[in-house]
Amino acid sequence: MFEFNDESIAEFKSRIAVVRSEIGAACKEAGRDVNDVTLIGVSKVFPSTCAMSCYSAGLVDLGENKVQELTAKEEELSNLGMHPNWHLIGTLQKNKVKYIIGKTKLVHSVDSVELAEEISKRSAKAGIKTDVLFQVNVSREESKHGFYDEEIKTSMERLLSLEGINPRGLMTMAPLTSASDEVRKIFADTYALYDELKSYVNDKDSWNTLSMGMSRDYKEAIAEGSTHIRIGTAIFGDRKALLDA
Repeated sequence: MFEFNDESIAEFKSRIAVVRSEIGAACKEAGRDVNDVTLIGVSKVFPSTCAMSCYSAGLVDLGENKVQELTAKEEELSNLGMHPNWHLIGTLQKNKVKYIIGKTKLVHSVDSVELAEEISKRSAKAGIKTDVLFQVNVSREESKHGFYDEEIKTSMERLLSLEGINPRGLMTMAPLTSASDEVRKIFADTYALYDELKSYVNDKDSWNTLSMGMSRDYKEAIAEGSTHIRIGTAIFGDRKALLDA
């Protein structure tokens, strides 16, 4: 299953086509253009051969939770002439920032001013700017990282002053619940916050990214305005089964 070959590429093409079809249906129901939604395949835990197959099947945006996995896969795929848009979607510690500078399309998980400052400092030193999203904890769950509404509002002036980052928008995660209405409310509240924060930004066109929605709730996220959805299981399969093997 995890070999990189024509068979695995064909399998990923099939899975991606199913997900894209469902995204199209969700966009149609929400009255949105399907081209306004970016699909990110989350390859965390799965071997690099799966990332290779997924990329070769036509999905150019790949997401990882851990710095060490992202950098290892980025190097391995790059050596083969494969250059996906890498998204870091998991918690980022300040002491790991130096390893991802210049390797990501987008860092989704900037959850503190101090982390933003570290990314800015490292990026400026490298002569680049790093595109980032600010992670918000709209559901106010203690188990989740991210700014609360009032914290991100009071921090925006400082965050927008940092020369080494390009703030692009927000990221959030909904609670683990089967209640669709509850999930949609979190996503709707996040969109409202995203829209409000746009007034803080000078270049309005650059504030254009809202990352929310995973395999279990991306349809609700699309309905509430998500521009980037993070899909693991529906594309790569059962991660728990792999870990238990």
